[in-house]
Amino acid sequence: AFLGPPEVNISSCPLCINITVKLPTTHLRKNGKLQSLVDIYGSISCDIMLKTPDGEQKRPSEITTEETFNTVIEELYPNRNYCVSVLVTASLNKHSIPSAWKCVTTDSVAQQDYRTFTILSAVFVSMMLAVVLKCMHAAGYIHQKILLPDTLV
Repeated sequence: AFLGPPEVNISSCPLCINITVKLPTTHLRKNGKLQSLVDIYGSISCDIMLKTPDGEQKRPSEITTEETFNTVIEELYPNRNYCVSVLVTASLNKHSIPSAWKCVTTDSVAQQDYRTFTILSAVFVSMMLAVVLKCMHAAGYIHQKILLPDTLV
């Protein structure tokens, strides 16, 4: 029996990619309960292939006992496209089908700094505006208390 393909989702972070892998389901039942690959084999080996503009590279295998797990590939170049495919195997079953390639572009550090700068600038301007309006209110320029002449009272 072939294992796979696993369900793979990837997202970008500054100079890295976050990979979420969900192990493939099985059709085996024990006492009416659907068995997972972890139930059957104990632990599963996940091989991650990383495709870059420079070529493909196989990452070191990761062993998991979880149905869904995350891993992060760090020290990548900013603004570059990376594609990932995952292959799952078990100690007793090396026959597997790899996941489809999923691609993402890594974030740039400058872009992250720009977003942070923009948010902080907006907060600072808002606070300064609030202080100016409060001072104008305290000085009586806003919401003045106009006394009516005695004849109108």
